[in-house]
Amino acid sequence: MSHNHQESDFFPSQDKFAEAFSKFTFDLSMDEVSAKVQECIDKHYKELDTRENVNLIHSMIDLTSLTSEDNEDKIYHLTQQVNKLDDEHPDITPVASICVYPNFAQVIKENLTVEQCHITCVAGGFPSSQTFPEIKEAEIALAIHDGAEEIDIVLPVGAFLAGDYQSVCDQLQEQRQAAKDVILKVILETGALQTPENIVKASILALFCDADFIKTSTGKGYPGATPEAIYIMASIVKQYYDQFGLKRGIKAAGGVRTTEEALKYLCILKEVLGDEWLTPELFRFGATSLEADTLKHLL
Repeated sequence: MSHNHQESDFFPSQDKFAEAFSKFTFDLSMDEVSAKVQECIDKHYKELDTRENVNLIHSMIDLTSLTSEDNEDKIYHLTQQVNKLDDEHPDITPVASICVYPNFAQVIKENLTVEQCHITCVAGGFPSSQTFPEIKEAEIALAIHDGAEEIDIVLPVGAFLAGDYQSVCDQLQEQRQAAKDVILKVILETGALQTPENIVKASILALFCDADFIKTSTGKGYPGATPEAIYIMASIVKQYYDQFGLKRGIKAAGGVRTTEEALKYLCILKEVLGDEWLTPELFRFGATSLEADTLKHLL
């Protein structure tokens, strides 16, 4: 993905945020969104419920370990689990990445033998985004130095909810620069944003700050991914693509545990964005237990 940052210079004046928001339309209530989601599922679930698509879901997973109990041994074993599956079942497409705290990037780099699988690190003061901007940027740089190929950061939700969009964009743009050319996913924390209007605005800000992906949740302390949040985010990604010709990805994270749930997200993507988005390059699941559930269907 190219990062010439031309959109990042979009905001020229104090009315810039109102101007940016005005380029997008989304006027559904959460109840109306829920009804739309159900329509997507009713329309597409049966045709998408195939072994091929369960394998696709497996290939979209950022296999995640983000707990206080993580240690080098645990991350080593997680990495070997990915290696072993690839060796023994080459017909199953590997997970998209292994997602860990930055201090474990090197463990994966030294042990991962599956070329298709990337190293993702959460950074930038994950999960609260509450620390000094300099620390956020340094953490991103250190993670990349140790092998991170993708970085997941958190939109400053407190500043966003206070209406301080300038601070939100300044921080996101500085972290985008620190991430250089690696894939950058911006977590909106949709469970804290709650309303369609907030999810729409946060999506727009993240996209204009050159996020490669917008992601629902940290999975820490707030409700995780919901089909409703993904429907709203997909609608904004579609409008962004229609206006600027730039394809941006979406990541559903937090609480997606079963293959059946994951298939419902594919139904939404297919309806709102089309088959082009049904690829690990443009859609991910941040998950721990989903991987084991997909393997029940694949092995």
